[in-house]
Amino acid sequence: MSQQATAGRRCLRAFVSGFFVAVPVTVTFLDRFAYVARVEGSSMQPFLNPEGGSKCDVVLLNRWSVRNYQVQRGDIVSVV
Repeated sequence: MSQQATAGRRCLRAFVSGFFVAVPVTVTFLDRFAYVARVEGSSMQPFLNPEGGSKCDVVLLNRWSVRNYQVQRGDIVSVV
């Protein structure tokens, strides 16, 4: 019985330590480098969401280029 409890504690400890490493890394990545967003509606048709309706497209927004002012003509810019 104590071996099962020890294995459970090891598993819980590994999960918690992995959680405390993964969360800050993920938050930093989403804040500094890239962000996943959904494009809904007809404002970007026909380039994004060509069928319209209830479907939406998922895009990766590059935050690194914007922070370094590397926006070029033809780029799609998202403003919140």
